[in-house]
Amino acid sequence: MSSSFPRSPSPVLLNIGGKKYATTIDTLTQREPDSMIAAMFSGRHTVSRDSETGTIFVDRDGKHFRHILNWLRDGVIPMLKDSEYQELLREAEYYQLLGLVDHINTNLNKKKDEDGSEPELTRTEIIKCIQSERVKFRGVNLSGLNLSKLDLSFVDFSYARIQNTNFSNANLWKARFGDAEAEGSIFQDANLRECELSGANLRGVVLDRANLQSANLQDACLIKCSFCEADLRSAHLQSAKLTDANLKGANLEGANLKGAKLNGTNLQGANLQRAYLRDVDLRDTQLEGARLGGANLLGAIR
Repeated sequence: MSSSFPRSPSPVLLNIGGKKYATTIDTLTQREPDSMIAAMFSGRHTVSRDSETGTIFVDRDGKHFRHILNWLRDGVIPMLKDSEYQELLREAEYYQLLGLVDHINTNLNKKKDEDGSEPELTRTEIIKCIQSERVKFRGVNLSGLNLSKLDLSFVDFSYARIQNTNFSNANLWKARFGDAEAEGSIFQDANLRECELSGANLRGVVLDRANLQSANLQDACLIKCSFCEADLRSAHLQSAKLTDANLKGANLEGANLKGAKLNGTNLQGANLQRAYLRDVDLRDTQLEGARLGGANLLGAIR
C-alpha cells in the first residue's frame, strides 16, 4: 500500500533493514528539510507501507539509524570509533543529511598533503557539487581527501592536486585527470573506464583491480604504480613511464604500449594478446606466464 504523509502527531513506524524504529514526521523533516529522508516523508512523495502494520520498510543497514534519529531530534551524536563514524557517514550520505556529514567529518582526522596545506574542499562540499551538472575541479587542491565510493563520472580534475587522495571503489567513468598531480593516491577497484589521464603524475598510485578499459594514459608517469589484476583492455599507454610498475595479472589485451618505458616492469601472468608492443624494450621486463598471442612485437627488444 502506498501513501503520503500529512503532518500528524501520530508515530511513524520504520523498518530499517530489519530493525524497528518509531518517530514522527517532524523529526524526519525539520532539522534537514533539503535531505532525501525529509523528501520521503514531506507529503510530496508516496512510499509503501505494510498493509497490516503500517510500517515503512527502507532497505538500508539499521545498525546506526538510531544515531541518525538522535541527530534529527537533538543535533548531536555520541563519540564513536573511526570505523563506526565511517559506517555512519555512508548512511548519512545516502539520506543526504549534509549537516550530519559535516558533523561526522569534524570528528575524523583530516589528512594533509605533503606541504601541510589543507584541501580546498571537503567531502561534503564535493557531494554538493556533484549533484549539479558539468562539475569541474580544474586546478583545485583536493589532496588527502576520502572520495571513495562516490559517483564522480564525467568530473573534470585536470591540473588538480590530488596527492594521497582515496578514490577506491569510486565511479570515475569518463572523468578527466589530464596533467593532474595524483602521486600516492588510491584508485583500487575504481571504475576509470574511458578516463582521460594523459600527462598525469600517478607515481606510486594503487590501481589494483581498477577498470581502465579504453582509458588514455599517454605520457603519464606511472612509475612504481600497482595495477595488479587491473582491466586495461584497449588502454592508450603510448610513451607512458611504467618503470618498476606492477601489472601482474593485468588484462592489457589490445592495449597500445608504443614507446612505453617498461624497465623493471612486472607483467607476470598479464594478458598482452593483440597488444601493440612495437619497438618496445622488454629486456628488463618480467614476462613469465604472460600471454602474447597476436601481439605486435615488430622491432621489440627482448
